[in-house]
Amino acid sequence: MTKAELIGVIAKSASITKDKAAKALDTFQDTVTKELKKNGKLALVGFGTFSVVKRKAREGRNPQTGKAIKIPAKKVVKFKAGKELAGKVK
Repeated sequence: MTKAELIGVIAKSASITKDKAAKALDTFQDTVTKELKKNGKLALVGFGTFSVVKRKAREGRNPQTGKAIKIPAKKVVKFKAGKELAGKVK
């Protein structure tokens, strides 16, 4: 599903315009991003938990040449599905 399709579903389900649904989705994305930057964790009970995890620097291989390369440390976003969501997709 694309973002445009999701906006269409939200608009239809909530009986609002696509513009309002797009604004709501953008606000949700911005809020999650800000909270992860600020506190590193956001929990939505029943849905899941977003968290920021630090990955250590490591050595990898270039798949084309096989040459060893250094992969720098970085922060990545992790999502763990909540019990309710996990139960619905089984």
